[in-house]
Amino acid sequence: MEGQVTQEQCRKAAACTNLIQLDRICHSYQAGVVSHAVLHNVSLTIERGQSCAIVGSSGSGKSTLLNILGLLDRPTSGGLFLDGLDMGDASAQLRARVRNQLIGFVFQSFNLLPRLNALDNVALPLLYRGYSRQAARVVAQREIERVGLADRAHHRPAELSGGQRQRVAIARALVGQPALILADEPTGNLDSTTASEILALLLALNREQGVTLIVVTHDNSLARHMQRCLHVRDGCLEEQLLPVGIAHV
Repeated sequence: MEGQVTQEQCRKAAACTNLIQLDRICHSYQAGVVSHAVLHNVSLTIERGQSCAIVGSSGSGKSTLLNILGLLDRPTSGGLFLDGLDMGDASAQLRARVRNQLIGFVFQSFNLLPRLNALDNVALPLLYRGYSRQAARVVAQREIERVGLADRAHHRPAELSGGQRQRVAIARALVGQPALILADEPTGNLDSTTASEILALLLALNREQGVTLIVVTHDNSLARHMQRCLHVRDGCLEEQLLPVGIAHV
């Protein structure tokens, strides 16, 4: 059935050690009659359980790359495989299904629904999967407790600090047990102390649960804690070597 991930696809995915594979990805957009190239022949392989920073100046193409990895945008050309599944020509329905089952998103601006409390914000991805509200809230409560906010589960976003809201966003990203977390400037709106706490939480999830972690950031000190650092410059991708003993602290 269209939009369903088949058992055969799951079997092939389980046998694949690479969670992400990009093959000569190009992306451009139209502005009137003019075509603007954003990414040029980007090839990339990321194994399950790795942590990776994507850095680059504003307008370099790093956010476009993250959107393509998150199935929020389609490349103009090139191959895209996630968890062994060929997503290049996948339908919008299948892409949405894989996105819901495979990927958790953490955004700089949190993207929480203001009228829902923390618990119900975390439960939302499970409701999209067809869970009952009661079942979704049981799982969401577990994730709220995991990020240390059990006493804030019934508070709305406006009643939470920036760090607490980001913890809710991380719990929401984790509630569906994703293989991959994509974080776009997850500490960008936080003070240095809270940012360090959020970074430690993300790294612990990567280290202890094997969740693959990709973080887009302007913060070089954050990037140095990742196992890999990818620099996007003028739409091209290059890997930076991290100092020995720094990565994945």
